[in-house]
Amino acid sequence: MTLLNRRNMMIAAAAAAVLPAPVFAVGLTEAERLVDRLVADINAVIASGRSEAAMIQDFEGIFARYSDVEYIAGTALGRDARTATPAQRTAFVAAFNNYVSNRYGKRFREFIGGEITVVEARQVNNFIEVETVANLRGQAPFRVDFWVSDRLGRPAFFNIIIEGVNMLNQERSEIGAMLDQRRGNLDALIADLQRI
Repeated sequence: MTLLNRRNMMIAAAAAAVLPAPVFAVGLTEAERLVDRLVADINAVIASGRSEAAMIQDFEGIFARYSDVEYIAGTALGRDARTATPAQRTAFVAAFNNYVSNRYGKRFREFIGGEITVVEARQVNNFIEVETVANLRGQAPFRVDFWVSDRLGRPAFFNIIIEGVNMLNQERSEIGAMLDQRRGNLDALIADLQRI
């Protein structure tokens, strides 16, 4: 097992200790329909030809509409989610939504002239994995997976795997490092994420 794999496993274990795993009750068809709608919205934004700032604003709405933002944000925050006040948790979720929309919105902007297509859905443990393929101009197609549950009482994705890069693990590491840089000051982190 490589050091990177061990690190990802440790991050995932720490995240699991903080929040309950998403509940599996959503069906394959529901999960695939969710991602079909999500992909259609992403493709529409990509094809819109709008400015980067406008596209990122659109992606922020898409992320809030289709994802389990609270779960993703709580996993990214890790153990500090336990000690945060309710007001801090609410503020962090909103700031994280802004941050992750900018981060991934800029990545999806690379898809201009391309398209994301749903391939299939499969049950994995207590969630549904919906496999898609991204076809970009001048590049070989690559895989993008969405993990879907209905912890919210409706289907929502709670993780994205882009070319093998796990968003939950990556954001847990990134947010942890950002919080360390601010000596554990969550309010400072929230303020900085709001400005990104």
